[in-house]
Amino acid sequence: MAQTSMLITGNSSGLGLGLSKAFLAQGGKVYGCSRRGCGLDGDCEDIRCDLSDFDAIPLALEALLSEAEGLDIAVLNAGMLGEIKPMHQTSVVELQQILDVNLLANKVVLDWLCNWQRPIKQIVLISSGAAVLGNKGWGGYALSKAALNMLTKLYSHEFPDTHLTALAPGLIDSVMMEYLCTSPDPQEYPALARLHDARNSGAIPDGDAAGEKVLAVIPELLKYPSGSFIDIRQINDPEEYARVFSA
Repeated sequence: MAQTSMLITGNSSGLGLGLSKAFLAQGGKVYGCSRRGCGLDGDCEDIRCDLSDFDAIPLALEALLSEAEGLDIAVLNAGMLGEIKPMHQTSVVELQQILDVNLLANKVVLDWLCNWQRPIKQIVLISSGAAVLGNKGWGGYALSKAALNMLTKLYSHEFPDTHLTALAPGLIDSVMMEYLCTSPDPQEYPALARLHDARNSGAIPDGDAAGEKVLAVIPELLKYPSGSFIDIRQINDPEEYARVFSA
């Protein structure tokens, strides 16, 4: 059986690192692209690149994937949260920084992959439930992920031989979650109360466990139309999905 291959951006920590570990454990080959590098053993090629530097992205991808004949999966995972605060207190400069990393960097990656002209079976862009919930304080992050969902749908027309999905991976115990559960006031931002409760009960998986969950669900995404936004809870926990999105 031929070895499977995966490109993962933002794989130096959190979900990206966990996904890299899970894919390597299954005998796959990882091509990683991140600011700090993942430092994993196994069949992993890694390049460091700041994805907010749009000019650096094509050069990094060319160096990383020059010998690859194609990809089974590309997971565009790199992203940033920004500060939880009211929109009217969020500057245009702050919004631009978030949009650059969460949205426009992914456009640059997709453009390069589109012009690469080598087969790619599946592309998964990591989105968030924040893209549709619109909770108070999530500002630039929610805007960027909502736009990412549309970016996925638009590019699905330009990758006729590749399946694209925007995937919300659910809650993950990461540096981002640490900030959400310690800094913003849950009384000021009510959506955070659910995160506090889930974290205190141990119901939030760490990056490694989340990586295994996402890897397991990736084949299921092929059942949905290319360009779809899917929340992992639609597949793994429909009751929880209905509860969260009907609240």
